[in-house]
Amino acid sequence: MMALQVITANRLLDGRVVFLADSGRWVEAIGQSRVADSEEAATALTAVAEQAAAAREVVAPYLIEVARDGDRLTPRRYREVIRALGPSSHPEFGRPDSVTAARQE
Repeated sequence: MMALQVITANRLLDGRVVFLADSGRWVEAIGQSRVADSEEAATALTAVAEQAAAAREVVAPYLIEVARDGDRLTPRRYREVIRALGPSSHPEFGRPDSVTAARQE
């Protein structure tokens, strides 16, 4: 069985970390990501992300592994947790929406 994956990138307009959601939208909350659960689905998501990169909506899109706990998606690698939720040094320095987003995912 393939690990669950989502696409992440940086939005070219403001540099924010974003995730590919339904209909090719880019969202800031990982919980709204479209999840690939097969090699075919991952290939399809990658194609959509590469089109967005070519259109200069995002830069450097790539697949990351996620774990699903009920309705919540969590990156499996610590680097991606930091990208999704902000710095780990103190909650005050994280993304303003990270606490709320983590609860809603």
